[in-house]
Amino acid sequence: MKRTLLAAVAFGLLAIAPAQAENVTLKVHYSIPNLWKDVQGKIADAFMAEHPNIKIAFDAPAETYAEGVQRLLREAVANNLPDVAYVGLNRWRILEDRGLAVELDPLIGDAATFQAKGYTPALRSLGQYQGKQFAIAASASTLVMYVNPDLVAKAGGSMDAFPTDFDGLIKLAAKIDALGDTTDGVWVAAHDWRFQSMLGSYGGRPMNADETAITFDDKAGVSAAMLYSRFAKEAGMEGYDGNAARQAFAAGTLGIYIDSSSYLTRMIEGAGDRFTVTLLPIIVAAQDKKSVYFPTGGSAIVMLTEDPAKQKAAWEYIKFATGPKGAKIVVENSGYAPTNAIVLEDDQYLGKFYAENENAKRAHAQVAAYSGPWYSYPGPEGVAVTDLIAAGLVEIVEGAAPEATIRQVADDVRRKLKMN
Repeated sequence: MKRTLLAAVAFGLLAIAPAQAENVTLKVHYSIPNLWKDVQGKIADAFMAEHPNIKIAFDAPAETYAEGVQRLLREAVANNLPDVAYVGLNRWRILEDRGLAVELDPLIGDAATFQAKGYTPALRSLGQYQGKQFAIAASASTLVMYVNPDLVAKAGGSMDAFPTDFDGLIKLAAKIDALGDTTDGVWVAAHDWRFQSMLGSYGGRPMNADETAITFDDKAGVSAAMLYSRFAKEAGMEGYDGNAARQAFAAGTLGIYIDSSSYLTRMIEGAGDRFTVTLLPIIVAAQDKKSVYFPTGGSAIVMLTEDPAKQKAAWEYIKFATGPKGAKIVVENSGYAPTNAIVLEDDQYLGKFYAENENAKRAHAQVAAYSGPWYSYPGPEGVAVTDLIAAGLVEIVEGAAPEATIRQVADDVRRKLKMN
């Protein structure tokens, strides 16, 4: 309540104060520097050029969104929170649950006017809880396949006849894996978001609609868990981490790398002249395409400052970073899809970019077609349960029975969340 009232005070200041905040330094937090460092710098520079009296100062970035939100919780205890934070789309609710995120509706004002600036109801929903706005989406991604066409051809395959089901994908990956001792066929991380994507491909959901029951151990969940087992047993998937997988793909020794579309720019740069990276949408396994959803990865911006003057400056920064100018910077310097509709509707922003970047066009079309919420498990143990899921997937890759393991993991999650 305290932060909501302060936001209302800040909104009042917007109506009576000059348009330009005066000599304010905003401390900004973000995660995943290997994706965000350059992008954050470019957004900050462009923003400060338009707002010379507002300085952006970055905290040391966290390596992952999970580490980032845990750091923010510790900083809240120490009364040392940043003013603004980029957090995972499945993490901002943890901050809202602790009363740390400022409600943004008083700052947004008239919903129709805000929507006309590119903030559609669908995009706003990524940062809403119980009808209130606590975050504004800043980037969006879904799971995709990065493919090395040269290895596909060497294995007897063709990009024109690339598999459209997981059975065919596994067979192709096995042939690539068999090309030599230093060649691998396929890789996907043992990670909650990747698993949610596989689950969504089969039409499943991690929880029911009112978040009272865990559902990822149903038929769709078992099928998704089975994929991890088959990738390992039939296609020889290695258990290395994401950095090693990206290095292997860039070196031309990994045929199919399954990960976030946000890595597109890095994957192309990493491959260099060795081969031409091709991005393909992830396979849709469910017969009922309306049941399919891919959790929207990426980040949202939350306001954390209690100071009214800083809230005013922070709102200017948030609007810039999530508006068409900031979205254009994000898209052109990463693989993320934009979270502002104006960028997609107005060719002056990204029309030429999409005409010259078929990979990005395919990735962002998938976001538009199948994106849904990245499920955030409720309560204070919401982050911890994603570690349980990841650990279970590792066990499956290492040889554990997929059906029994995923059902045990679901039971462990129920106990952790006190849903029994």
